[in-house]
Amino acid sequence: MVKVFSKNNCMQCKMVKRFLDERGVAFVEHNIDEEPEYINYLKEKGFQAVPVVETKETTFSGFRPDQLKALSV
Repeated sequence: MVKVFSKNNCMQCKMVKRFLDERGVAFVEHNIDEEPEYINYLKEKGFQAVPVVETKETTFSGFRPDQLKALSV
């Protein structure tokens, strides 16, 4: 299960979601503008900016094509 934490008007968030969509990777999006309860969750994990991509194996921040490609394998 891939989770994408995003917010409104975030270009990197849009790029992450498009990248995953184009490769057929299913994901669940949590928009922190619409679901502010996830803000503290991300802060507890040490993140201060979105997008954050989380799976069982890895969690990373930003538009990272190298990391995202590994999810689509």
